[in-house]
Amino acid sequence: MPTAAQSHLRSAGQALLDVVFPRWCVECHGVVEAGSLQHVCEACLKQISFSRVPHCATCGWPFPGDVQGARRCPNCVDLDPAFQEGRTGMLMRGAARTFVHELKYHVGWHLRGDLRVLVRQAQTLAEFVRGATLVPVPLHPRRRRWRGFNQARWVAEALAAEGAAAGIEELLNRVRDTPTQTRFNREGREKNMKNAFALRPGVVLVSSRRYVLVDDVFTTGATLNACARVLRQAGAEEVDVASLGHG
Repeated sequence: MPTAAQSHLRSAGQALLDVVFPRWCVECHGVVEAGSLQHVCEACLKQISFSRVPHCATCGWPFPGDVQGARRCPNCVDLDPAFQEGRTGMLMRGAARTFVHELKYHVGWHLRGDLRVLVRQAQTLAEFVRGATLVPVPLHPRRRRWRGFNQARWVAEALAAEGAAAGIEELLNRVRDTPTQTRFNREGREKNMKNAFALRPGVVLVSSRRYVLVDDVFTTGATLNACARVLRQAGAEEVDVASLGHG
């Protein structure tokens, strides 16, 4: 636990850095003043739509108004999920979309602190993973080497810290180097993910354990569903999914 003097010195040092190297908002590119996030200004943060109840039981997309019982959103009606339930943190619009893209496509190491704050504010997401074993969706080794990190692992680490998960386990390999999903519609995404994942050699699943697959974005659910099928076929009885963003 830092002392009061250490905390004051750290704050003073951060203030000096902010003067010399001002922090810019990833969305509006304005200077970020004091706030809960380091790289999203308060005005843009207010525009982020976090998931809330009631929501789709399969993906977490929030419903307007009151909904009775478990319901699926139009996006999930045609999905045959191998998992039980799903949650998402925020809708991929405006600052949320820009943040995720900056994190994923522009080597967003500097955004990892903000990632934890966003996960903390997405209360339905943090509560959902409590006590579960988190399984990040893997990248193909070639893409992992090129990118230098796996953004799904970063999301899982933030969830583990903020949601009191039981831990993180890398249980899957991506055995096919598939084209990016952004090029395809729902049917194309499902075909693209066919046989793309496999259980890591030597992995033995505990049937009584709850596994939550974690990815950065849920769009049609094809990627997470392909991973869930592998876990279910390997003996996992309780498999859920979680994503930072949806859309």
